[in-house]
Amino acid sequence: MGLSFKKYMRKITVSTTFSYILLWFITFSNEIIFAQNKPQIANEASKATFELKNGDRVVFLGNSLFENDLPYGYLELALTTRWPDRDVTFRNIGWSGDNVFGDARSYFTNPPTAYDLLIEQITKAKPTIVFIAYGSIEAEEGEAGLPRFNEGLDKLLNKIDGLGAKTILLSPIPIMSAESAENLATRNKNLKLYAAAIAKTAAERGKTFIDIFNPIQEINQNVKLSDNGFHLNETGYYFLAATLEKGLGLPPPRKEVITINVSKHDIRASAPAKMIDAGKDITNFKFTIYEEYLPLPLPEQNALVIDNVRLLKISSLKKGFYTLTANDVQIITASAKQWEEGVEIKQGASFSQAGQLREMIVKKNDLFFQQYRPLNQTYIIGFRSYEQGRHKQGLEDLNFIITWLEGQIALHRMPKPAAYQLIPVK
Repeated sequence: MGLSFKKYMRKITVSTTFSYILLWFITFSNEIIFAQNKPQIANEASKATFELKNGDRVVFLGNSLFENDLPYGYLELALTTRWPDRDVTFRNIGWSGDNVFGDARSYFTNPPTAYDLLIEQITKAKPTIVFIAYGSIEAEEGEAGLPRFNEGLDKLLNKIDGLGAKTILLSPIPIMSAESAENLATRNKNLKLYAAAIAKTAAERGKTFIDIFNPIQEINQNVKLSDNGFHLNETGYYFLAATLEKGLGLPPPRKEVITINVSKHDIRASAPAKMIDAGKDITNFKFTIYEEYLPLPLPEQNALVIDNVRLLKISSLKKGFYTLTANDVQIITASAKQWEEGVEIKQGASFSQAGQLREMIVKKNDLFFQQYRPLNQTYIIGFRSYEQGRHKQGLEDLNFIITWLEGQIALHRMPKPAAYQLIPVK
């Protein structure tokens, strides 16, 4: 399930803060506000080299690569659902056009300088883990700009090391289209230079480095990952999340095959499915599927090209058509022959739950965006704060909603077993 919008509003006035609080409490009045800690689950992901733990604070720091994921939420969602039993805080402070010196973050008040503001924002986030994505803006300087970039990256890493946080460095992504083949080749050559420089710095400092340049370039040959050639679209972020997980050593979501064999007297299902009930003639039966973690919602534009989804095979059905439902909601109808060959399940209860979880993440991050990057920053917290500085308290009050939404995310991140039913079409 993809989000129904491509862009989201970033115009929340601080005077409406308590209206938002009231609205959210009314909307989710049937939910428990505070999440309860749950026992940890032993799974493959928890045994990987990279692991999120209770109390971790993850910060996404960089340029538009991170900021443009705000309306999609794929990166945070992927890491949230991998460890649904753990309380982890995420903050996205990506800034379009930014570099390792924080130049894009400058505004009329000076001091603080743009770099001071960058360090202040990192410090306020209190990170334990920082994903860093820089280099694409600096690569425009070509080979001549490498020394200054390396110096700036080292300086930034020293600052983050001083906070006691672990850093994970990402390469830039490639340019996927340009006005000419020559221009495309030149720009990607420079991006590769900076990716190599980042990898070298990571190796020298004992940091984790994840190459996203080559995987994204390869995937883009078969699937359109960008609408303008520079920035990832929703599909791009879906695959970036998978690339990030792979780079962290996490096992990829496997194309799981569930088989259900229907005989005259019995019905048997393979794990993780479990039979619940069967009709008298064994043509109308129920089962549930137990999942370790939620799937990523499929992007709207390219859902059909993604094949790492569950395949459900049901054999020995009587000739005819059968509809699969989940919690009494229709998912798909197929013939007995198609069920026997296997039907891909790309929607249903788990995808709906994951979609709702993603919407909460997007809303939470949108509010945080308003808080740390208010539209009237100069007038509220800058040198003209004598005019509208009274609204600063409104920005701080957004913490109530952000914290509440994080509680809701905690409540919805654990997979909930759904009751599936196969019903013959009459």
